[in-house]
Order: sequence, then structure tokens, then C-alpha cells
Amino acid sequence: MSIKIDNVAIAVRDLEATIAFFTDLGLTVLGRDTVQGEWADTAVGLEGNHVKLALLQTPDGHGRLELFEYIHPQAIETQPTLPHEIGMHRVAFAVDDIDEALDIAARHGCHPLRGVATYRDLYRLTYVRGPSGIIVMFAQELKPS
Repeated sequence: MSIKIDNVAIAVRDLEATIAFFTDLGLTVLGRDTVQGEWADTAVGLEGNHVKLALLQTPDGHGRLELFEYIHPQAIETQPTLPHEIGMHRVAFAVDDIDEALDIAARHGCHPLRGVATYRDLYRLTYVRGPSGIIVMFAQELKPS
């Protein structure tokens, strides 16, 4: 059997604001759709499933995010996930300039949870709270001087 990750799906409060955040970081929108019907109910396991969605791709062509905003049933707001909670944790991006990524995030009102750390002189990394409370990690590999 062959297996690969196709995408990570994230339910969001505001699809347009979330698309703007990720496209400003360099992802591109591959497509948009509105999805509903018996097949969607069956696949997702949710009666009356009806969403607006967008599929985004990283510039290298390997990573994809499926962002969706519920039309029906009404979305349920929960407290944002904390870094030590069990379950889906974060989406991580390797960036070549963490300061630029943080500048872009800040334009969307998204700032580091605590600061920027250096791991063993190998990486600079940070977590930001993105749109809809999504934890987004930026990691910049440090090149030996």
C-alpha cells in the first residue's frame, strides 16, 4: 500500500480572513467550492454538512491546507487549543526568513505566543496564534556561518 499526506483540513470562523493570512505567507489557492449533499454527510459523518471551502498549496507544491467555514450546522466555538493539549496541535511551515513571516502574521493581528526561540543553533522557531485560533509554527533553518 502506498500512502502520503494529501492535506490538513481546518475549520475556520472566517474563510476569507484565513485565506488572506495564508496567501500573504505565500500559499496559493488551488480551488474553492461549496460542498453539501448525502455524499458529504456520509464522508464527514455529519448530517446536513454544508461548507464553503478553499484548498491552498505551499509554493513547493507539497503541502496543502483545506480550509472550510460551516454554513450548516452552525459552527461551534471552542477555546483555542493550548500547546500541551491532546489532539490536533498545529500546522508548521519551514520559512527562509522568520522575521518576514512574523511581519506578515502581525499584519493579520497574529503574534508569537511567547517569542522566537533558537534550537541548538539549528533553527529559529516560534508559534503564533493564527486566524480562528489556529496554532501556526514558523521554523527557519540556520545556516552555519
